[in-house]
Amino acid sequence: MKTNTWNIDITHSGLGFSVRHMVFAKVRGRFAAYQGTLELDPEDLTAAKVEVDIDATSIDTGVGDRDNHLRSADFFDVEQFPTLRFVSTGVEAAGGDRYRITGDLTIRDVTRTVVLDAEYGGQGKDPWGNQRVAFTAKTAVDRRDFGLTWNQVLEAGGVLVGERIDIDIDVQAVQVGAQEKAA
Repeated sequence: MKTNTWNIDITHSGLGFSVRHMVFAKVRGRFAAYQGTLELDPEDLTAAKVEVDIDATSIDTGVGDRDNHLRSADFFDVEQFPTLRFVSTGVEAAGGDRYRITGDLTIRDVTRTVVLDAEYGGQGKDPWGNQRVAFTAKTAVDRRDFGLTWNQVLEAGGVLVGERIDIDIDVQAVQVGAQEKAA
């Protein structure tokens, strides 16, 4: 097979995160709007390239006031930095259907290298003739590395918002040039 372009199908994908809240609980959220492409040959995934742009204003934790605070200058500062971006720099086989995807993640104009632990789910044709591939991936980042430093000390000790952000990704992508109908 040869390398082809695949568009991420956001209706069948998910970009979620979780963070410790008040030391002992977790808050989960997601980004609802993003777009991205994969350049890949399913027969040689180590040559793959990934680019994703995430609309920072689309953050959704299910609580409007919290989402607005996350959009503010205390966190993502979406007025100045409306887009988060990931661009892969390399893919390494990790055994079986597992891979390590290294790339540059940019948040608030700060770029750091991150490594995604990914699993290839496979490929196939959907009922409308589109060729699809699927992946899952996980990573964790320290939000302070990207200038997201706001916090509040708790009376009982600890802080309101944890520093570690766990990121969970489910991707389904459609090969460009196929029929690409909504499914």
